[in-house]
Amino acid sequence: MARISGVTIPDDKQTWVALTYVHGIGQKSAYDILNKAGIEATTRVKDLTDAEIGKIQDIIGADYVVEGELQRLVSGNIKRLKDIKSYRGQRHAMHLPSRGQRTKTNARTRRGKKVTVGGTAKKAPSKT
Repeated sequence: MARISGVTIPDDKQTWVALTYVHGIGQKSAYDILNKAGIEATTRVKDLTDAEIGKIQDIIGADYVVEGELQRLVSGNIKRLKDIKSYRGQRHAMHLPSRGQRTKTNARTRRGKKVTVGGTAKKAPSKT
């Protein structure tokens, strides 16, 4: 198992797919990294040499912000928006969509599981 940027990437996958397991690297970035390193994108990770893995690691370290550093950067940006009390920051604080999506219906990913308000059902008449 090869480790890149602190992430163990799967051996049986093609190199471009395995690189997307690193937080902050998508398909386009994976292809760009492999082109710079001079490695075929469809090569399996188990067939890479230690020198090639080192070359990939060097390119990622020099040109890309990944994993923990990226997560700190994003959470810092969200915290700044909350601190200055911008509209987007308020939406983040209330756990609501911050990019203009509707919330009357849908938005379940952001708002969580639907909670039914109690007391709305009609009460059955009781015998006295």
